[in-house]
Amino acid sequence: MDKLATYALRLGDDSLIVGQRLGEWCGHAPALEVDLSLANIALDQIGQATHFLNLAGELEAKGRDGDALAFRRDVMDFTNCLLVEQPNGDFAQTIGRQFLFSHYQALLFEQMASAKDARFAAIAAKASKEVAYHATLASDWVIRLGDGTDESKARMIAGLDWMWRFTDELFLMDEVDAAALAAGVGVDKASLRSAWDARVDAALAEATLTRPPPRRATTGGRAGRHSEHLGHLLSDMQFLQRAYPGATW
Repeated sequence: MDKLATYALRLGDDSLIVGQRLGEWCGHAPALEVDLSLANIALDQIGQATHFLNLAGELEAKGRDGDALAFRRDVMDFTNCLLVEQPNGDFAQTIGRQFLFSHYQALLFEQMASAKDARFAAIAAKASKEVAYHATLASDWVIRLGDGTDESKARMIAGLDWMWRFTDELFLMDEVDAAALAAGVGVDKASLRSAWDARVDAALAEATLTRPPPRRATTGGRAGRHSEHLGHLLSDMQFLQRAYPGATW
């Protein structure tokens, strides 16, 4: 797979895995309104994943479409960042993950919407509107929980503390990112860090929360080195196609 196809694959994998994680909340969220909100975000992410994975298959030109890339790859072939595969935990931990990831996606797609390749630009332009809403919703919940009861505050602190170690990976650049950037498609992710810090810190201040202490960065997802959690997620997500290859309905 060439570097541009790999770049599209990474974008699709990020959205696919976080969409699957959010889908696990369906029927289990604390309130009906929250259940619907998380399900809608999951659907947005799955939609983005479908577009990017179909594009990756088109660029790869080996006859694989988005479904094949989603359901017929092994765990080490996935290129998503480690943050999105982390378990939901309690509601605050899920919100912490979404808060950190949605602000990253919002900045990423804002810039990618002007990509030279019209296919990337079109997907990013549509996704940009969706993830802006995701970031607002997640920020609102961080503020409500952080500035809420002693218990909600403690859970929000714990949720952010668990997820924080995976945030540095979001902004790492490698040869795939450099190639996509040179082609006028990719975004200089390292340059997004200061804007991301500002948005996250502003919400944390309103939530009366302090930024988690620095941790040694945990990375490897882009190279296929994943936590044990991704394999369990894929065993559920891929079961039908593994058991009944080619099944449709």
